[in-house]
Amino acid sequence: MSVVVRRTNTFAVRPLSTQDEQLLRDLLDASASLWNELNYERRQNFFDGESVWETADYRKQYVGVLGSATAQQVIRKNSEAWRSFFAAREDGEDTAPPGYWGNEEDGRELRTYIRNDQHTLETGGRSRLEISVGQDLKDEYGFSYHDRLRLEVAGDPKWEGEQGRLELYSDDVDDTFRAIQPVTVPDSRRDSPLAEESAALDIGANNLVACTTTTGQQYLYEGRDLFARFRETTKEIARLQSKLREGRYSSRRIRRLYRRRTRRRDHAQDTLVRDLVERLYDEGVATVYVGDLTDVLSEHWSARVNEKTHQFWAYRSFIDRLATTAEEYGITVEVESEAYTTAECPVCGERDDTERDSDVFQCSCGYEGHADLDASRTFLERQAGKEVRSMARPVRLKWDDHNWSELSRSPERASPNEERTNRSTGDGKLASVDTA
Repeated sequence: MSVVVRRTNTFAVRPLSTQDEQLLRDLLDASASLWNELNYERRQNFFDGESVWETADYRKQYVGVLGSATAQQVIRKNSEAWRSFFAAREDGEDTAPPGYWGNEEDGRELRTYIRNDQHTLETGGRSRLEISVGQDLKDEYGFSYHDRLRLEVAGDPKWEGEQGRLELYSDDVDDTFRAIQPVTVPDSRRDSPLAEESAALDIGANNLVACTTTTGQQYLYEGRDLFARFRETTKEIARLQSKLREGRYSSRRIRRLYRRRTRRRDHAQDTLVRDLVERLYDEGVATVYVGDLTDVLSEHWSARVNEKTHQFWAYRSFIDRLATTAEEYGITVEVESEAYTTAECPVCGERDDTERDSDVFQCSCGYEGHADLDASRTFLERQAGKEVRSMARPVRLKWDDHNWSELSRSPERASPNEERTNRSTGDGKLASVDTA
């Protein structure tokens, strides 16, 4: 029996003119308005103990701008969010009802959903995306009845198959638009090695992810520059808050800075997850082990550590992203205890007479290596139940605001001027929770 799986293609999308860009923004803004109005009524019904499914016909209100099919897709997406909310409550989770897509004053999440028969995606020499819009927008921007909005597409699809509902959104961080295309493909495995390998991740904040695979490959995603920018924005927020008149706690500018800070972090983490999972898929990895930080998600003496712990890293959100993306590639994510992995020597097994100075791990036996990479290797060997084969030269990656790019310098040794982190939690690791 043939098995099918879901994959995702992501593209950068560019309007061909200033007029087309404004039309696209009007379309996305109308979708946000539809979501907010419908969600407001459903939230009111929920808190009043009434059915969230009995609402006004918002499709009719927005058909002129969005078109009937797109309006229905936004409504359907909102319904999916509410069904997920109720399912989580039945499982005993303490979760909040679906939220809003922002407001006009503070800025909205500009996104929409296009049914698969309402868009055409062509890739190749002149890649383009054409989408349907409502007749009111066509009239306003001089489109004929049969015209569609045409957008330029950057990037080639990784997956080919039956196309699903297209998600189109404005990426404020990169100042561009993006399209997400779900694809259903046969799970033939002809485009990758047999998936039977494993990988383990060491999660931190100075280095966001250190990864080791049973194939002998290692990856290191640096986080210091990201945290420095995050902290700069945090300081500017504090400065603006100090100038507010008595009785005020926020302002339009402060809210925008909060939003930008969170979106920059989320964008970097989303891209990291996608980059890492694609690398692991190509390595033939079937299972990824991630450390359970539940026991160390607590307050610490250092304000700087608290900032990394509770705002910057967003551990639980990262794990959710990782699990969701890995599922697209048929990879399983397992959260397991990683106790003592950062203190254990990978050569002799010593735990007490070891020391960490920034990224450098040293043992009394004479061993010296990269602390986070060694921890991920120890964690992997513990979970896989076998010794990992000889390590290849680690791949070191750094964020450039758009992509995670490989660097030539090997991360085996840290530079002398890098700050000490060994007092963060007692084992050189930074705990974290998703509160930002």
